[in-house]
Amino acid sequence: MSWTDLYRQKLVSADEAVKVIKSGDWVEYGEFAGQVQDLDKALAKRKDELKDVKVRAVTRAAAIEVVKADPTGEHFTYVNWHFSGLDRKLHDQGLCYFSPILFREVPRYYRENQQVDVTMITVTPMDKHGYFNYGLNNAGTRASLDKASKIIVEVNENMPRVLGGNEECIHISEVDFVVEGSNWAIPALPVAKISETDEKIAKMIVNELEDGCCIQLGIGGMPNAVGKLIAQSDLKNLGVHTEMFVDAYMDMYLAGRVTGLNKNIDKGKMVFTFAMGSKNLYDFMDNNPVCASYPVDYTNVPHIIAQNDKVTSINNCIEIDLFGQVCSESAGIRQISGTGGQVDFFEGAYLSKGGKAFCCFTASYKDKQGNLKSRINPLLTSGAIVTTPRTVVQYVVTENGIVNLKGKSTWERAEALISLAHPDFHEQLAKDAEKMGIWRKSNKK
Repeated sequence: MSWTDLYRQKLVSADEAVKVIKSGDWVEYGEFAGQVQDLDKALAKRKDELKDVKVRAVTRAAAIEVVKADPTGEHFTYVNWHFSGLDRKLHDQGLCYFSPILFREVPRYYRENQQVDVTMITVTPMDKHGYFNYGLNNAGTRASLDKASKIIVEVNENMPRVLGGNEECIHISEVDFVVEGSNWAIPALPVAKISETDEKIAKMIVNELEDGCCIQLGIGGMPNAVGKLIAQSDLKNLGVHTEMFVDAYMDMYLAGRVTGLNKNIDKGKMVFTFAMGSKNLYDFMDNNPVCASYPVDYTNVPHIIAQNDKVTSINNCIEIDLFGQVCSESAGIRQISGTGGQVDFFEGAYLSKGGKAFCCFTASYKDKQGNLKSRINPLLTSGAIVTTPRTVVQYVVTENGIVNLKGKSTWERAEALISLAHPDFHEQLAKDAEKMGIWRKSNKK
């Protein structure tokens, strides 16, 4: 039997495919921009037939129909490992639950800890060898497929074919059902706006970069600003080893800044585990051999990251306290995003020969009432999650400067962090530090 014959044998409608899902099942929807949509709509239609179906996803980029069909959560429970803006709103309404993770550990969670009854993923059309490519998402996909009792693929002609790397495809012989989807447009992530403050901070970071360094950028306006400035710089032979692949990498590559020739592993390749960005980015990645998709237990393992020299990790945070504890995922108890790979890359960069890890943010912000608030506080907001422990943090950057916390005592940390705060908060922060016993008399100016 040819691969095409086997394909035809397994080809069914979305409505037919989701009949395999039973009450009580755990169902994987895939990850990021490549999560299933037609299968989601088909499963939503089965609401009244099912009870206690748990749907798990990562950073949903499109409306989720099972939640819309069941706003009371009597039939479907939606669980997510890293919130998008959409997931955050659902969480605020009690319609989405969060699972804390270290991103590098996700494949092991699947293999050792998770129940997976059905995995449904979006894929490219099958090639002549019988393989479907995952496209923009790798991360924990292979592990979820290996653990699943049933596998359904939703074919989308708009999904770019992204080369490996490793674990970037699945063979028709492993698949239970094939669904030819409606070829919905792959969700594009708007390029984050760059503020004047973002650009000021980005300039300080770019001044710290060297020819041949290996770049990891997080999500948001600040890392995007760094990428934009790198593209406009005269830096040479930069490398890329990251978790999230965004437009900034394409811009740096097309500007001639990225060659990967100085990398010790995956030389000449831009390595990542998932991508979200513009349609231009997806077109750039399609069948492009310079891009290499890997599972997250390769891209995010600190000792693998550190095999490249001069790894430079650039990430945002929400707030930091005077001990150096970083919150990058919640506003108090309100979950905003997730731990993601920040800890992975801060550790990996520091272990790298000549590596640097930057935690960057604006020193202050205005709340809804227009009041000025500091992002540098004596203690983290009550209920805030410690994303990165104080022991892991290296460089901290605001528009007011840059400090290195490694090796510093508690009073040295407090002094350094206060210097980065908005001037309006310096005096009160010093008083708070004194009350907390992390301020020397000689600190007082």
